[in-house]
Amino acid sequence: MKTAVCKRLISLQDLKYRDMQIKIIPNIDPASIIGVRTPELKKIAKEMYRSGEYRSFIKKLPHDHFEENQLHAFIICEMKDLAECFDEVEHFLPYVDNWATCDQMSPKIFKKNKDELLKHIKTWIGSDRTYTVRFGVGMLMQHFLDDDYDEKYPKMVAGLRSDEYYINMMIAWYFATALAKQYESVLPYIEENKLDDWTHNKAIQKSLESFRVTDEHKKYLRSLKVKH
Repeated sequence: MKTAVCKRLISLQDLKYRDMQIKIIPNIDPASIIGVRTPELKKIAKEMYRSGEYRSFIKKLPHDHFEENQLHAFIICEMKDLAECFDEVEHFLPYVDNWATCDQMSPKIFKKNKDELLKHIKTWIGSDRTYTVRFGVGMLMQHFLDDDYDEKYPKMVAGLRSDEYYINMMIAWYFATALAKQYESVLPYIEENKLDDWTHNKAIQKSLESFRVTDEHKKYLRSLKVKH
């Protein structure tokens, strides 16, 4: 029996968008993807949060559809109470099964509570769950590469080793972003090959694609690629 939320999502189905989502999120069951565009999901999340309807929805895990996971993530992004937000992130992370839900879950309240966030990040990156680790690295990338940057943070990320593609891609993304924002501090991680070869080369590749990295830096980074 379909819930009211599920029926509403199905009513917003965009088949072309669904087909595109199936291609870019290949590791989940295609049948679980309805095909609802992100602005619609964010709109529903705001409505459910304001009305309080979200409370019963987020208790029902696991969800059946990708869009329900997305909706769950966007509801968490709306939360104004810090303790509730962290509790719900911790409750939801074990059920996150794809990069899109992981990367689009970015609670607004984290920006003003970075000391508490950092404590959780240290736990997340030590997890044995792929998307919990990816989420932790993503939060470190999003919130601790500017004014709150510290040289110990890239060291934390460089110390990770995994056979999981979606973890290594996030590590590469982290270092590419770090090279754009903290070049002198982060460069030694590339010069001294402190990442595994695949992640090392992917970080360089993503840096070369970035408009935030200077041409001079790109030329040097290109010379640091590991040849197999």
